[in-house]
Amino acid sequence: MNSDILKIAALTLVVALLLAGAPMSFAADKTAGQKIDETARSIKNYSAEQRDDALRSAKKVLDDADARIEHFESEVSKNWDKMNASARKHAQETLRAMRRQRQDLSQSYGELKRSSAKAWDEVKGGFSKSYDALRDSFSKAAKEF
Repeated sequence: MNSDILKIAALTLVVALLLAGAPMSFAADKTAGQKIDETARSIKNYSAEQRDDALRSAKKVLDDADARIEHFESEVSKNWDKMNASARKHAQETLRAMRRQRQDLSQSYGELKRSSAKAWDEVKGGFSKSYDALRDSFSKAAKEF
């Protein structure tokens, strides 16, 4: 029993350090997290005429999300044998939630690409909401692991 608790504690520390150093860190790496937050928030300020700039910014947010999820998944995989069944299940659920949120963000990005000037404000608001949900998932994972 104590061995399982120590393994969970060690894994929790590893994952927390992982999340703190990941490209899209919101917990410990304030500079990177703030930069991504600013990039995502800046999309709200782009007019329809600035669509290309908004799309480049949105793509950076997506790339950072991919890198963070990939890194988290890699660390979970490396530590899989050290995890008990409960920790494994929780890690899998967390990864599924992150992927689901990332997919939602990707769909919002696609809508940004296809939107008319008339629908621009609504669509970029949807992207911001999707980003906020993904950011919250990463923050929650950082706190839990």
